[in-house]
Amino acid sequence: MHIISVLVNNHSGVLSRVVGLFSRRGYNIESLAVGTTEQNDQSRITLTVNGDDYVITQIIRQLNKLYDVIKVQDVGKYPNVSRELVLVKVEINSNTRDDIMHIVETFRGKVIDISLNSIIIEITGDSEKVEAFIKLIKQFQVRELTRTGLITLERGNRILKEYEEEF
Repeated sequence: MHIISVLVNNHSGVLSRVVGLFSRRGYNIESLAVGTTEQNDQSRITLTVNGDDYVITQIIRQLNKLYDVIKVQDVGKYPNVSRELVLVKVEINSNTRDDIMHIVETFRGKVIDISLNSIIIEITGDSEKVEAFIKLIKQFQVRELTRTGLITLERGNRILKEYEEEF
């Protein structure tokens, strides 16, 4: 799995061009997260994709050619901090409430909403933590589940804009 960060100008149609590049070439995006950066006129697109080094090199080269793309980097190969968020609505009753709450506490999750028959849980963490939580919570009646794409920043002082062109 590769984590590609794309710094772009925050203009209409930029995300469509980035995603279109992937679909035209038959590359699958495993996850995608987009948001404005510390500069409101720029956005950061974080994509997780599978592929060998050749495929990733081709993706990065093609992304660099797109209008409004400022910088592209495979940040997964550097020490980084990555997080994603999952919200899960689980059916509860008096028999399952304590077990579900124990799992939430174990994963340092948050109860966002609770009613007589359901609970909405928030878990934030790296992909492994989120996957482990989902695997455990599925033993109960999961009504709905949604999760964000992965977001990542490289550890240390270096920022995306400062990377040298690799390709």
